[in-house]
Amino acid sequence: MQIFATFDHSPYLEQAIRKLEQQGIQDIFAIPLDNRKEDLKMFDTIHSSDGETLINKGMLLAVIFSVVGASRGFILDWGPIYWGMIGAVGGFLLGFMIDLILVKIKKSKPTLKGKKAEVILIIECKDEEGKQIDHILWENLALGVARVK
Repeated sequence: MQIFATFDHSPYLEQAIRKLEQQGIQDIFAIPLDNRKEDLKMFDTIHSSDGETLINKGMLLAVIFSVVGASRGFILDWGPIYWGMIGAVGGFLLGFMIDLILVKIKKSKPTLKGKKAEVILIIECKDEEGKQIDHILWENLALGVARVK
């Protein structure tokens, strides 16, 4: 049986390895992970998306500004059609810029759900030892544990 666990680089990882060795487990393999060094792309492609969209606020403001522009266009020189179009373009650009600024601020401070796993621990053991090893790993703040038989 193999047990996989992910940890942060911390003293808890060292304690977990030490406790496993004290229990007689010899087949322990720790692999440090490389973290992403390049920035995430601002604009999505057709093949990858981060779930962020930059046109939601732009579309909302385009509708609002076009309605206001068209209604005010009845008393302005160019008429309601031109002022509605001007309002739509202006509202879309304003909303797009707001979304762009908010996404840049959000991506400048990387936030992840939970924590980043930095080390993978692979343990080869007998089936009977699995429950005890799980307990040791969870006790030492493993981020995740999986078993493969």
